[in-house]
Amino acid sequence: MKKSHPIRRVLLASAATVSGIVLLLSLKPATDSSSASAQGAAQGAAAAQESPQGGAAAAGTSTVTGAATQTEYGVVQVRLTVANGKITKAEAVQAPHGGTSDQKTALSVPKLNQEVVATQSADITSVTGATYTSGGYKKSLQSAIDKMKAANAASPSQSSAAAAPAAQAKTVTGNVATTQYGPVQVRITVANGKITKAEAVQAPSGGTSDQKTALAIPKLNQEAVAAGSANIDSVSSATYTSGGYKQSLQSALDKAGG
Repeated sequence: MKKSHPIRRVLLASAATVSGIVLLLSLKPATDSSSASAQGAAQGAAAAQESPQGGAAAAGTSTVTGAATQTEYGVVQVRLTVANGKITKAEAVQAPHGGTSDQKTALSVPKLNQEVVATQSADITSVTGATYTSGGYKKSLQSAIDKMKAANAASPSQSSAAAAPAAQAKTVTGNVATTQYGPVQVRITVANGKITKAEAVQAPSGGTSDQKTALAIPKLNQEAVAAGSANIDSVSSATYTSGGYKQSLQSALDKAGG
């Protein structure tokens, strides 16, 4: 067959066309793959840019727990969640329970929690029928708010300086005071020159002393923290225990330099 034969020209043209189609098909997936890779890289970069913002928001949220407050029916302690200097959540981590206290707690605590977020303060209304729980809630709430304000007042540049006083907290145990019904000994925790916690490591026990100690000691502990001194009121019907408590408390304060 001659090179210039018409049939030969047709076969060559067909072969060229088929080769061109195969080449185009082989190039198309590679182009799509490159496009998908580029798009994925762009999304990854966008996500990387957004992650620091999300981290900063999370870092701005903290929790503050108030001091445990002893009431006639049990302990009340409030914890706050704070974001950007505002209370976003309030909850009672401790509340009176058992018997009718369960009903009163279930009735009062949710209302108190809502009021805290609404008012952003401890100026909330006591719940009728749960006055003791409400009173204890307010005291613990106020201590949590005080901690929150102190944290807000400290700028990031002052954080290292603020950490130093916290390290100065110390525990001091007073001398044993002997009373007619048994020894009384008080231990206090002091930070920045203030009593942050008081407890009786020894107290009269046995017989009616158990009841008197259970009644008097929590009140004396609470008054010691509130007063910041040994100038506290004696508990009625537990005058000997109260007197011994004050003596041991004063010796602990003397040791602490307060």
